[in-house]
Amino acid sequence: MKNDTHPDYHMIKVEMTDGSTFETRSTWGSEGDTLHLDIDPKSHPAWTGGSRKAAQGGRVERFNKKFGGLSSLSTKK
Repeated sequence: MKNDTHPDYHMIKVEMTDGSTFETRSTWGSEGDTLHLDIDPKSHPAWTGGSRKAAQGGRVERFNKKFGGLSSLSTKK
């Protein structure tokens, strides 16, 4: 294997949104740096069941808003 082809893999600290920290190995930053997270599994609505602002204005919502009032034509005989 060639030398100097892979990034440096070292220990860093990760600080969650609630202030808790843990150590892990990463290629981010330098040895001993602290990565401060803005969003993590403790605060993200996908994992916490919070409000679904990210889904507003999606394709399904726009379709239903535009065509939701139409009646089904397949019921006529």
